[in-house]
Amino acid sequence: VHKSSSTWGNAPPTPQPKCADFQNANVFEGTDLKVQFLLFVPSNPNCGKLVEGSSDLQNSGFNATLGTKLIIHGFSVLGTKPSWIDKFIRTLLRATNANVIAVDWIYGSTGVYFSAVKNVIKLSLKICLFLNKLLVLGVSESSIHIIGVSLGAHVGGMVGQLFGGQLGQITGLDPAGPEYTSASVEERLDAGDALFVEAIHTDTDNFGIRIPVGHVDYFVNGGQDQPGCPTYFYAGYSYLICDHMRAVHLYISALENSCPLMAFPCDSYNAFLAGHCLDCFNPFLLSCPRIGLVEQGGVKIEPLPKEVKVYLLTTSKAPYCMHHSLVEFHLKELRKKDTNIEVTFLSSNVSFSSRITIPKQQLHGKGIIAHATPQCQINQVKFKFQSSNRVWRKDRTTIIGKFCTALLPVNHREKVICLPEPVNLQASVTASHDLKIACV
Repeated sequence: VHKSSSTWGNAPPTPQPKCADFQNANVFEGTDLKVQFLLFVPSNPNCGKLVEGSSDLQNSGFNATLGTKLIIHGFSVLGTKPSWIDKFIRTLLRATNANVIAVDWIYGSTGVYFSAVKNVIKLSLKICLFLNKLLVLGVSESSIHIIGVSLGAHVGGMVGQLFGGQLGQITGLDPAGPEYTSASVEERLDAGDALFVEAIHTDTDNFGIRIPVGHVDYFVNGGQDQPGCPTYFYAGYSYLICDHMRAVHLYISALENSCPLMAFPCDSYNAFLAGHCLDCFNPFLLSCPRIGLVEQGGVKIEPLPKEVKVYLLTTSKAPYCMHHSLVEFHLKELRKKDTNIEVTFLSSNVSFSSRITIPKQQLHGKGIIAHATPQCQINQVKFKFQSSNRVWRKDRTTIIGKFCTALLPVNHREKVICLPEPVNLQASVTASHDLKIACV
């Protein structure tokens, strides 16, 4: 049987799926919301489908049996698509088998920050109507996870509140501070907005909120100046936004990498650095929280405590993770002044330093040292006993003591490893000792 050449030649081309993208808004027209919901599925992570109603959802590959991740961006200075969102969507879809829906509210979020804030309630209502369509399709409230960036975190909080706190999870990535720091819990993200609420704080002295707003609040590097970000104004836009956006990049990195971004509860950042908080017993009963897609952030207790501040140190670039070690120095004899010792871990050309201060008339001082290489790869420790700054003659003071270290979390003293011989230090002279810790 021969097909006629005309029929054969004119076979209709296979229709290519039409991909939808974020809108671009002129700065002067950023008043109307014009919300779009873009669905991305594991089988086609680069192609967004515009989904308005239930029929769109059913025809676009939405799978009601999977979890649903909703990404909500924040204020947009230029009215353009967020630069981080494509990578975020792809990384989420690689890390978990879920429906990912990006909420495009570029029109309502651009122009003036305060007008974007005024749009939060209107946007939250629109998202609620959309989520109700998912529930009609059989999606459970507890399988919905909202990830809100900056202002988007408070949008997520309001949506969660409208669902009576029954959504599965809200992750706030540096929730916005301006207009929200002194707002009521009804107006901002808080622990009552979902079954589990976490927030990652990276810019509390500028665009991010200073107060805890979840069950677990990560204050990364204290929550303010992030390593690798410009520290002076001349860097322009990067100076303004780098710390604030670090929360997004940390979260993406946690999804991409297996090294844990683990944090430790403490009353303050300074107390954490001084080695006063070494485990997660109180209040997490030893389950230390971790950034990323871990069930309840790795916290395994019920009911969840609220507004727990947790601290961690990071490197300046991806994958950001550091190991945290306790370092201790025990003096043989009391001194009449404070004793400051710089401690440096060395591992194949890389060094990591910290400082121990032993208060006067005390024998023991401690601190935290963060290191990117595992503790068992640290092969040397260096000490420098700080001079008392006698200008006119060399300080010949010497001290003798015992040095010990342990990897956090330190749940029991058996984990502490001490140098076998006493450490003799002379002011301003560096002393080196080999450090041998077995790999577990």
